Amino acid sequence: MSGVEKLVILLVAVVTVCAAVWPIPYRRFDSRPKTDAFCQALYPFCPTGHPDGSMPKMMDSDVVEVFSMKAPVWEFKFGDLLAHFDIIHDAIGFRNNRTGLNYTMEWYELFQLFNCTFGHVLTDMDPPLWCNQGAACLYDGIDDLHWSQNGSLVKVAEISGKVFNELADWVHTDNNTGIYYETWMVRNSTGPDSKLWFEAFDCASFVIRTFNKLGDLGAKFNTSVQTNYTKITLFSDQPVHLGNTSTIFGPKGNKTLATEIRTFYEHFQAHQPFPSLLKSMLEAFDTIVLEKKWYFFYNFEYWFLPMKEPFLKLTYEEVPLPGRKEVTLA
Repeated sequence: MSGVEKLVILLVAVVTVCAAVWPIPYRRFDSRPKTDAFCQALYPFCPTGHPDGSMPKMMDSDVVEVFSMKAPVWEFKFGDLLAHFDIIHDAIGFRNNRTGLNYTMEWYELFQLFNCTFGHVLTDMDPPLWCNQGAACLYDGIDDLHWSQNGSLVKVAEISGKVFNELADWVHTDNNTGIYYETWMVRNSTGPDSKLWFEAFDCASFVIRTFNKLGDLGAKFNTSVQTNYTKITLFSDQPVHLGNTSTIFGPKGNKTLATEIRTFYEHFQAHQPFPSLLKSMLEAFDTIVLEKKWYFFYNFEYWFLPMKEPFLKLTYEEVPLPGRKEVTLA
């Protein structure tokens, strides 16, 4: 690559960053594409429900109760262990008072969390392959024991069947245009006035969006209920836009940058033997903490994060229900 070409790329990057609106808006799509055959789920997505997120039709006059539901991530495998670290999965429950039928709706990864968080490095030439789709799943029934034993199952609103049907139309659109899962939130500091660079797009954000949409549709919430959500935050100075798969890994791409990105994600490959995994974790620590580098994948583009202390933080923060103005201080 000539000096002129490098200068042009640098100028484009500077202009892109200067023109960026923070936080970077999550990219929406016209429709959901097919997934790559390489992407395989250890646990099938939405095995007993409607993986397209479709919802039953209600009579306009029906009274439908709405529930906030929370349980520890991977409770089926670890019980309440992750609840002690505030690593919580969120969902919404509905109960039709006329029919007595219950429904559970949740939004989660098609191919499990690790696949959504880190790309797969398959060769030393190709770009990382991402299995990062997420989607809504609605299925019959509410497993009261699952949600209430180690988490919570709380009624937060009552809506009409008409509002439920309007919500169903919105869920269908949201599900087919918001197609990929994003684990990380990225900020510049821990303070209350910190700058938000990127927002997460996960089970919690889906529940928050849905409750806000119900508020827009006229639902009145029980604002005495406090709702907290798990957030995993990376901390960096202002991100630098690097480009997409074609511009970085294509024939006219930046081979040095492509190698650095592949090397970064090689630290996070699953199914490694323990000695290799330990080595990868130590190398990841060096890259993130000592060298202060993170190559972030968002909107199917790569960004460079100049990492800073505390580097990563897990919090359980209140996001008030629609109509609740104050936030309860911890």
